[in-house]
Amino acid sequence: MSNLETTPAELTCTGDGETAPGLVLTPRAVPLGGPRGMTVRRTLPQRSRSLIGAWCFADHYGPDDVSGTGGMRVAGHPHTGLQTVSWLFDGEVEHRDTVGTHALVRPGEVNLMTAGNGIAHSEYSTPATSVLHGAQLWVALPERHRFAAPAFEHYAPPVLDHDGARVLVFLGSLLGSSSPVHTFTPLLGAEITLRAGQQLRLDVDPSFEHGVLVDTGEVRAAGVTAGPGHLIYQPTGRPRLDLAAAPDRDTRVLLLGGEPLGEQIVMWWNFIGRSHEDIAAYREQWQAERANPGGDGARFGSFPAQWAETLAAPELPHARLRTRG
Repeated sequence: MSNLETTPAELTCTGDGETAPGLVLTPRAVPLGGPRGMTVRRTLPQRSRSLIGAWCFADHYGPDDVSGTGGMRVAGHPHTGLQTVSWLFDGEVEHRDTVGTHALVRPGEVNLMTAGNGIAHSEYSTPATSVLHGAQLWVALPERHRFAAPAFEHYAPPVLDHDGARVLVFLGSLLGSSSPVHTFTPLLGAEITLRAGQQLRLDVDPSFEHGVLVDTGEVRAAGVTAGPGHLIYQPTGRPRLDLAAAPDRDTRVLLLGGEPLGEQIVMWWNFIGRSHEDIAAYREQWQAERANPGGDGARFGSFPAQWAETLAAPELPHARLRTRG
């Protein structure tokens, strides 16, 4: 999914610094696609916590009645220096990209797109979709891999029953289940559904930071409680993660984890770079390729014939984009 904010903030992500256990990240509402468009709940990035491992962006949306919002309608747009991870609970989204992929995003199946040096894609909810509900996540690529070749992977993880909890591991490994999807840093991504009142103890990698993004219900983890759209952060050094669902309702969460990235990144609009010059160059190249699709030296690839439009990049802010550290 594109970041459709028309004045995207400069976001400098370090992932370093001391953070107390049990930090609850509160989402901010971000409208996408105009006055009738979807509104998403964004928990990453923010000032108190920019990264969880290499996870650098988390939008949670729905359940959304598409008859009122029009659903997801995101024309062709670019990405660099990241991987997008699309995960649905309800609905269906059609994906096209400039490496020739045409795929459907469906509930319980992960679509991972590597932008690397540059890719563009479009996302539209299908006509059969009446309710759209899911999460759009981004992973920052480390310096040594940020110019990797663009690619696309799809995986439908098996459903695990662990002490009555329903678990789908779509990235990394958990509870003896491993995903074959390729990432460039050690990561974990899983959907976990707990029965009302259920407590679940998970053995986790202590070198990982973890985040628990609540979809439905209410969960207690790392000594704090959070509801839908909120994210609980647990720092490294803890070999266990305990989840406890509220006593009166089932609870569904996304568990995200990874080794701290240990690098500074500049994220603006749909680009990740390491400097103002990087971002300005990506923006200029995208605007040029929109005007002349398929021209010589195209960074973002060949536009699909089905694309009737693409998204223009916003204007850069007047101030210089900076890294911090």
